[in-house]
Amino acid sequence: MKNRLSKNILIVITILCGFLMVVSYVQSSVLEPVRYYAGYFLTPIQSGINRFGTTVSNRIREQRHLHEVYAENERLQGRLEVLTEENNRLRSDMLELERLRALYELDQDYMQYPKVAARVIARDSQKWFRVFRIDKGLADGITRDMNVLCGGGLVGIVTEVGANYATVRSIIDDESNVYAMSQYSSDTCLVQGNITAYEDGTLNITNIDKNAVFNDGDAVITSPLSTKFLPGILIGYASDISINSQHLTKSGKLIPVADFDNIQEVLVITQVKTEDGVVTPGDL
Repeated sequence: MKNRLSKNILIVITILCGFLMVVSYVQSSVLEPVRYYAGYFLTPIQSGINRFGTTVSNRIREQRHLHEVYAENERLQGRLEVLTEENNRLRSDMLELERLRALYELDQDYMQYPKVAARVIARDSQKWFRVFRIDKGLADGITRDMNVLCGGGLVGIVTEVGANYATVRSIIDDESNVYAMSQYSSDTCLVQGNITAYEDGTLNITNIDKNAVFNDGDAVITSPLSTKFLPGILIGYASDISINSQHLTKSGKLIPVADFDNIQEVLVITQVKTEDGVVTPGDL
């Protein structure tokens, strides 16, 4: 009943407003008083209608603008994702180029040895490259005991070979021992792999004669006396050299030139050291 009454009142007001608006536009002296008072009545209503219309129009424009902003935001977000992907790809390409340039320079440093480039495809642990696998094998002329280079010098030796892969044991492995010498004095030493010692980024140098000229900072290279490692390959730099408590030998640390935290590409020297000297397996 209440809703019906409200509806009827609204209908009456609507009809009355319509009548008054018609009257206000009729040019007649008879209706002049009605037209005069209709103005008082209609003006607030027309103002309210105008305000309502303006508000609705503004809301529509705001909604349209908001929709456009959302659409533009989605477009920009998509563009940002594309640019981010392109930037990551370019950065990856740049880092790869830097690694390949370093590998090329390493190749030039040891031009006396024939080499094959290979990529690392697996490793035995998540922490360091102690033992890892490369994507070259027998089909590429790789055999056991070939020396492997990376990061400016010696990184390890091939221990196992398949048709299209090879396993490399790095010089930081506990089973690794490299007969080496000071590049400055040619005095010999033994570079011992030790995972525990490598916690601080160094390896152990032992078996240095107490009278040897072996100083901190000396470049340590592979010795011609080594049975498996080719001569003259940089291993790292001597550090903390001192005489042992028995005063019979010296020992110290070696800072490897290779970074065993991140190895992605290597060079494999396609010659091996034998009792008869340096041999290329393919020539046997």
